[in-house]
Amino acid sequence: MAKKRKPPSIKGDPRTFDPDFKGPVVNRSCTDVLCFIIFILFIIGYIILGLIAWVHGDPRRVAYPTDSQGHFCGQKGTPNENKSILFYFNLFSCASPSVMVNLQCPTTQICVSKCPEKFLTYVETQFPYKKDQKSWTYYSQFCKSPFPKPEKSLSQILMDDDCPAAIFPSKPFLQRCFPDFSTKNGTLTVGNKTIFEDGEGKTRNAVELRAAANSINKVLDAKSIGMKLFEDYAMTWYWILIGLTIAMLLSWIFLILLRFTAGFLFWVFMLGVIGVIGYGIWHCYREYNNLRGRPNSHLSIYDIGIQTDIRMYFQLRQTWFAFMIILCILEVLVILTLIFLRNRIRISIALMKEGSKAIRHVPTTLIYPALTFIFLSICICYWAVTAVYLATSGVPIYKIIAPAGQCKHENKTCDPEIFNTTEISKACPGAQCIFAFYGGKSMYHQYIPTFHVFNLFVFLWLINFVIALGQCTLAGAFASYYWALKKPEDIPPYPLFTAFGRAIRYHTGSLAFGSLIIAIIQMFRIVLEYLDKRFKEPQNNISKFFQCCLKCCFWCLEKAVKFLNRNAYVMIAIYGKNFCRSARDAFNLLIRNILKVAVMDKVTDFVLVLGKILVTGCISVLAFLLFTERLPMLIEGPTSLNYYWVPFLTVVIGSYLVAHGFFSVYAMCIDTLFICFLEDLERNDGSTERPYYMTQSLLKILKK
Repeated sequence: MAKKRKPPSIKGDPRTFDPDFKGPVVNRSCTDVLCFIIFILFIIGYIILGLIAWVHGDPRRVAYPTDSQGHFCGQKGTPNENKSILFYFNLFSCASPSVMVNLQCPTTQICVSKCPEKFLTYVETQFPYKKDQKSWTYYSQFCKSPFPKPEKSLSQILMDDDCPAAIFPSKPFLQRCFPDFSTKNGTLTVGNKTIFEDGEGKTRNAVELRAAANSINKVLDAKSIGMKLFEDYAMTWYWILIGLTIAMLLSWIFLILLRFTAGFLFWVFMLGVIGVIGYGIWHCYREYNNLRGRPNSHLSIYDIGIQTDIRMYFQLRQTWFAFMIILCILEVLVILTLIFLRNRIRISIALMKEGSKAIRHVPTTLIYPALTFIFLSICICYWAVTAVYLATSGVPIYKIIAPAGQCKHENKTCDPEIFNTTEISKACPGAQCIFAFYGGKSMYHQYIPTFHVFNLFVFLWLINFVIALGQCTLAGAFASYYWALKKPEDIPPYPLFTAFGRAIRYHTGSLAFGSLIIAIIQMFRIVLEYLDKRFKEPQNNISKFFQCCLKCCFWCLEKAVKFLNRNAYVMIAIYGKNFCRSARDAFNLLIRNILKVAVMDKVTDFVLVLGKILVTGCISVLAFLLFTERLPMLIEGPTSLNYYWVPFLTVVIGSYLVAHGFFSVYAMCIDTLFICFLEDLERNDGSTERPYYMTQSLLKILKK
């Protein structure tokens, strides 16, 4: 009778001893070739898209303001070369509802060399013209074209849209003339006036002008802040660089010293947690005991019902008794976890110490985050530049905009050259044919939204590919360290560069496959966010609930896939298999050791977070003392800062990012050593024929 074949385990079969296995496989072949071809085709398409966008786009349309005719202000080689500021004829019309719809102020806009500095109306220039022509000479520079004298009537001027009805004191900001608002004795003024003529027979006040340019005034308020921020950065930039350099050195020292302090830090923290929970139990008991005999303290939470004042619940003995019970249960769980999982915690700490040794023997890995930063910067810059060129592709498109917003022809395209001679200008008095945006009717212009989506998707794919390349490269370097039987004698030369070459030469397709999955998930999340912002108002509670569920599911999915990909890249670096097989092997290996995985993950996360806080905290304290001038006896820092918190926050955030870059290398080192450690346990038994590759410290813990 034939022997029944054992069905394959759900967790996969453990690795068996292989006498030829000496670490990362040298003889390997290209993996996931189809995905590699697709990835290369997408990159070629991305490059072609960038070239086409650069041909059709014009970033000057972003840099220079554009007048009503679509001409750039201040562009060299044009009639507006010396007119770099945009001037609005009637700023009061910017309060029209059509501004929010069309994102364009329904008034004529021209390029000028400077902003008005005084109040003046067209009518005021007519009467003294014969005696004094200075007023008209000054006023005419804000007209469409120069007039020898003000012969036209006010109504004709307004109908032909040749000149503004009035000008007000203004200041240039972002190359646009904005009203010169100021406050005098608590009253809003424009050019020291609260009331003035608008040139059309109406008396206006500064509050009305402020309402018309409310959003613009917010930008004006930011002007002084922006200048002060620039001054602070100019005064403290070298101190910021010194702080970031110190953060880099502290991060490096912390990683090296982890081999001595990892266990100490963890157990001190756990004792602190036990102590804090114990204090909470004592505090709850004290409050519970102090409330004895007080009126109404014997009532239950059910008796008082739902109260808006939370403090009422803290007047009940039942509340403190419930808190005490919860904290007691939590205390017992923490203690039992430490008792029963103490060996696994010790193994995790030993692996973390081993990670510090690995980085010491392969120090070039600490340089790799800089290479990742360069690659990411290139991707971000290419995406941003392509997006700008796509957004500025096309020819000027003009649309009809009416101040009242009640013209049936509003928002239709028009030709500014002949607009005043058409029936539309007569049917809609006051309507303007104003430049709206850049576009066109060719096939390229029709597919620009699609190109924007393609630009974003390939950008996400490239970003995740760069991260995957870094993870696979570091995994290969640290795997070479672990599988060296005699450390450091058997470590191959240049392990980082060898791992990088293998990842690029053989596994670009596999890395592209894994990063493609994450990019698709991230794209779905972006689409959900866009739909949420796009249809926020008309949503009902049910649709909001389902949308929140979808966001949560995709967030969890992205985290899970990133975790699996990370371990799959370790398998790829060691065995050189394709992505799917590597992901399956990594998943089965982790499932067979699920308890070790959970403990290792949490212990590592804690130490890394603690390290980041420690580095960032040290630098933050020094930066705070320096920028607040509290170290005058030791070192003379910058003085007279407008906002000391600006360079301070820059140093804090920068220090955290520097520490994160260093500790990301350490995290990848721990993950790689952990995978190798589990593989080592399955392959070998510690005998002379099948010796363990782990260090003696790990071996001693296993034998206990």
